[in-house]
Amino acid sequence: MADYKAPLRDMRFVLNEVFEVSKLWAELPALAEVVDADTASAILEEAGKVTAGSIAPLNRSGDEEGCSWDNGAVKTPAGFPEAYQTYAEGGWVGVGGSPEFGGMGMPKVIGAQVEEMVNSANLSFGLYPMLTAGACLSILNHASEELKAQYLPNMYAGVWAGSMCLTEPHAGTDLGIIRTKAEPQADGSYKISGTKIFITGGEHDLTENIIHLVLAKLPDAPAGPKGISLFIVPKVMVNADGSLGENNALGCGSIEHKMGIKASATCVMNFDGAIGYLVGEVNKGLNAMFTMMNYERLGVGIQGLALGERSYQSAIEYARERIQSRAPTGPVAKDKAADPIIVHPDVRRMLLTMKALNEGGRAFSSYVAMQLDTAKYSEDKATAKRADELVALLTPVAKAFLTDMALETTVHGQQIFGGHGFIREWGQEQLVRDCRITQIYEGTNGIQSLDLMGRKIVGSGGSFYKHLADEIKAFVASADANLDEFTKPLAAAVQNLDELTAWVLDRAKGNPNEIGAASVEYLHVFGYTAYAYMWALMARAALGKDGQDEFYASKLGTARFYFARLLPRIHSLSASVKAGSESLYLLDAAQF
Repeated sequence: MADYKAPLRDMRFVLNEVFEVSKLWAELPALAEVVDADTASAILEEAGKVTAGSIAPLNRSGDEEGCSWDNGAVKTPAGFPEAYQTYAEGGWVGVGGSPEFGGMGMPKVIGAQVEEMVNSANLSFGLYPMLTAGACLSILNHASEELKAQYLPNMYAGVWAGSMCLTEPHAGTDLGIIRTKAEPQADGSYKISGTKIFITGGEHDLTENIIHLVLAKLPDAPAGPKGISLFIVPKVMVNADGSLGENNALGCGSIEHKMGIKASATCVMNFDGAIGYLVGEVNKGLNAMFTMMNYERLGVGIQGLALGERSYQSAIEYARERIQSRAPTGPVAKDKAADPIIVHPDVRRMLLTMKALNEGGRAFSSYVAMQLDTAKYSEDKATAKRADELVALLTPVAKAFLTDMALETTVHGQQIFGGHGFIREWGQEQLVRDCRITQIYEGTNGIQSLDLMGRKIVGSGGSFYKHLADEIKAFVASADANLDEFTKPLAAAVQNLDELTAWVLDRAKGNPNEIGAASVEYLHVFGYTAYAYMWALMARAALGKDGQDEFYASKLGTARFYFARLLPRIHSLSASVKAGSESLYLLDAAQF
């Protein structure tokens, strides 16, 4: 497998030339004095060095060794504790954290690039700081000042880690039926009892403490999701002076043996009257969890993008070096027995598909991250509200479409290697295995599609969607004629999505099955259309520069490929949506 190299040139292109993020930062007082283009560039440069140098070399060895469990203790693979210490000492765990408690205070659009780099380097490794950052976000936004001061500094510093304990053996998507109990104590604390499964980083040897955020129900809680509360439950009790005390009454019962991400500890966690502290209000735990969900679900989408990028880097190196057969038009490498496989149309199809989906995904994830920053930092209420509604609309697309495309991309990368792609030592099969979980956790992609279709499209009466559609139409209307090759098909794609959205909204009024029947294909039509917008923006930024720099020529060539070969997928997907739900219910359960 090729050594990982952070795609810094493309990241800078997206941030500085496509979106001109420094202008956005200058308009947001909370960020204006914190970050500018030079600061961002220096941060990304350093992140590229640490991820490529310290973390990427552990990817395959970590997969081979995996985590081990012994009487409740979990050991991560060789090299992980040292690499984690290096990562933490660089401040990377708290890159987006509040400066008030020791975080770096960077906007999400910078954090998104760092996440891509660490997950490209080693997804299993990247999950540990990601879960800590997610836990910190909920604590920052919902916990008391006392709890923030007690836990956040050490978590941002990477001295303590975090975990999110939601799922139970019988309760995954339907968290309203969780059984974990929280019993109030006279001192204001709670005793937490129950079992949680699939807990990433629930136990490990990377930090001296792990701060669990646990969903549980009080004895008198109402049924369903309105009866869920959120609690901080530390692995090791924290004394008033910040020092560590006795172990809490919790433990890791086992770890899962998985298809991929084997160096990430996926734990069964047992809470046996463990001491916990309420975060936010009683019975409002899901509200606190959803604060971090938009960030985490975008983060999972970025994980998919990251794996696609790593796969592409190896595939393109292999395609340039591996010689097999002659080009259809005649010998290219006349001094060799055969031509490099990059001359063959099908290999080029796969490589260009990978490149187009990766670079489109990087622009799209950055765009969503910018909306998160605007929603969080804008002092104009209307601007913040619009951004917040765009985030709500685009988050399920970012999670599901990025990861669905990532599986396609990593499979292409494996396929380019032929038989060698099936062999462990080349690394491509690991990326396929690791990628598969991104479509499943943080809400399966089917659930994301239902969320988009049911809550964000139907639930808002199409108003959330209108924000994006109007923005794209305004871009098309203002574009120069020299962009017609991109804006005309983009306009047609948006018109198609307009009509499809109206069709589903109308059909859903008379048949609730139509929402679920349309959701997956609709999300993909939405995703391809959103990527078309991203590619049109990138083409605008590259046009006129392609004669002076190969980077821009490559960008325009990839844009043309996207519009010619990938965007047309929306037509068959739209036909599937309009086929309706009837055919899904022609069989009863016994006939399957």
